[in-house]
Amino acid sequence: MSTTDPVPVAPGRVFRGWFVVAGVFCMLLLTAGLGFYGLPVYLRALTQEQGFSVGAVSGATAVFFLVSGVVGIAVASWMAQHDPRPLVAAGAVVSGLSLVLLGRVTEVWQVYLAYALFGAGFAASSLIPGTTLVTRWFARRRSVALSVASTGLSAGGVLITPLMATLVRDEGLSTVAPYLGLALVVGVVPLTAWLLRPSPQAMGLQPDGDPLPPAGSPAVYLGESAATALRSRYFAAVTAAHLLAMLAQVGGIAHLYNLVADRRDAGLAATALSLLAASSLVGRLLGGVVATVVSMRGLTVVLMVGQGLSLVALAAVQSPAVLLVTTVAFGLTVGNLLMLHPLLLAERFGVRDYAHIYSRSQLVATLGVAVGPAFIGTLHDVVDGYGIAFAVAGAASVAGAVVLSVSGPTRVDAHILLEAA
Repeated sequence: MSTTDPVPVAPGRVFRGWFVVAGVFCMLLLTAGLGFYGLPVYLRALTQEQGFSVGAVSGATAVFFLVSGVVGIAVASWMAQHDPRPLVAAGAVVSGLSLVLLGRVTEVWQVYLAYALFGAGFAASSLIPGTTLVTRWFARRRSVALSVASTGLSAGGVLITPLMATLVRDEGLSTVAPYLGLALVVGVVPLTAWLLRPSPQAMGLQPDGDPLPPAGSPAVYLGESAATALRSRYFAAVTAAHLLAMLAQVGGIAHLYNLVADRRDAGLAATALSLLAASSLVGRLLGGVVATVVSMRGLTVVLMVGQGLSLVALAAVQSPAVLLVTTVAFGLTVGNLLMLHPLLLAERFGVRDYAHIYSRSQLVATLGVAVGPAFIGTLHDVVDGYGIAFAVAGAASVAGAVVLSVSGPTRVDAHILLEAA
């Protein structure tokens, strides 16, 4: 080992950053399982229990994501100056109250209000605080740490959402909603208060467990300012590329069940959804390891193209076996693209203003999340089928890969920036 190799402060002890990863995993497990993946379950229950039309409440999901994106800007400002734990706790409480309200709605406008509050709570207790913390605590092993932490998203969809959906179906949303809200609060608040910490520096540590630099060492480059980053071609390209990728991805996920059910049957459609979630989880863990040894931008471009080709294939295939294989291929790209978005920004711009930079990029990309399901649904109605709709979504994902491939340098010379400062 050379004299320049990093050495942990306390060999043999688990680096404190991995406890932060565990806290973020648990936070995402619950907020995704009861929130992100649970949204369609709640809307379906409301149409059945309250008699709302599908058209009347279908826009509530878009409101959830748009409010989440806007509130994320305020979340980033808080994260820059304060301990994140009170913010995460407040977000969990707001989300829990929103679930309680969903069980008591009697008018359509109340559904939209509850979903808007849910979106605000989700912003404060999900991806922005989670990715910001992992980015601060890790540098060399950032992709692995973020892949483990963000696997909580997929795990929530696999482990929690099916159980929640069964309870809602058997007992009714009005009966179950208060308990779901309580479970979210009790599950998130104590664990995150115990496991999360604002930064390694706040505890006298360095990212990855590296030793503190000797007194008088040169300044460490922490990254570019948000003002500089937001004006860069790289930021614009990453943001536009992920908007297109999320439009294709979330639209495809939202309509995958119907596509498979229309071509085969509901049983195969349910199997496809389970395979999608499982392959997404596996793909994210593999992607985190791969990202440590290859170009992150190159990996993202390949995955966007792969996602596009998978959607184009889904537009055409009819065989049950091929439908399932193609769904697995689609799932392997899903979790990775969500994870690589914050990694690309952290690699290029550093941790100095990461929360501000990521929250603004996420706000724009959220437009794709909000519009994707309606976009594919509208195309389905216009052309009377999913073939052209999924092919167009696939083309959007490939277009995102093209945009990202011409984004410019993925790194800057920190020494030059330090001297300029």
